[in-house]
Amino acid sequence: MTDMTPQRLSSWTIRRRMAAEFWFYFRQNRGAVAGLIVFALLVATAVFAPLLAPHDPIMQYRDALLVPPAWTAEGSADYLLGTDAVGRDILSRLIFGARYSLFIGIVVVSIALFGGILIGLLAGFFGSWVDAVLMRIMDVILAFPSLLLALVLVAVLGPGLTNAMIAIAIVYQPHFARLTRAAVMAEKNREYVVAAQVAGAGRARLMFRTILPNCLAPLIVQATLSFSAAVLDSAALGFLGMGAQPPAPEWGTMLAEAREFILRAWWVVTLPGLAILVSVLAINLMGDGLRDALDPKLKRS
Repeated sequence: MTDMTPQRLSSWTIRRRMAAEFWFYFRQNRGAVAGLIVFALLVATAVFAPLLAPHDPIMQYRDALLVPPAWTAEGSADYLLGTDAVGRDILSRLIFGARYSLFIGIVVVSIALFGGILIGLLAGFFGSWVDAVLMRIMDVILAFPSLLLALVLVAVLGPGLTNAMIAIAIVYQPHFARLTRAAVMAEKNREYVVAAQVAGAGRARLMFRTILPNCLAPLIVQATLSFSAAVLDSAALGFLGMGAQPPAPEWGTMLAEAREFILRAWWVVTLPGLAILVSVLAINLMGDGLRDALDPKLKRS
């Protein structure tokens, strides 16, 4: 039998109760639960894409150009969602496209979150001219429409998925910086921070070990919402030819390639658009549930 000290047992009990409380408030929002289920399916699809996809996503079947979905009169059971203009299986491309969407969201949010937290901590903790300089830079970035600024940055860096992710991350960084700054300014004068300072804690420890853990709730919610926005903006850049480049099975790129067939091959345009819509909606619904569960002001009795 494992020997657990009272302190460890108490800590484990507190964490379990916090998790139970979080799930209680999260599940009150049925839309959030539905979004979580859809997001879990999206993750599973991305992880097991090679097993789920019936065809190679970039393989061209020249004898099956613009084949309609299988449930239509001219459809084929070999291509459940039809094929595109060069004979590639749309279902396989949608499945592998989930990988691109998750990868883009994770990379963009990670970069923006790391940079935004660092800037916000420095601005909120030190204040004075440090705060003024950093926040004015963030204000300049926020002054531009996000997609327009991302387009300009990609045009400077060059078209491509990597540059598109860097551009989107730079655009989203001010949101995390301002949230972190506001939370730090609200926390840095509290009793537990003053006590840690009196005990001899250095500035780095005060910022990263004492203050930052108590500022994470709004950042988690913002990260979820930025995840969905990153998926949408990357699809927009792909549609404009500035993001992922053909033949990559990215949903925005698929839309761009299908523009000329919108009237005679509806499935080529509609299905990637629905994939973007469902994914972004699910993540946004999940973000609303996280906000309800993590914000004490929104918790229902």
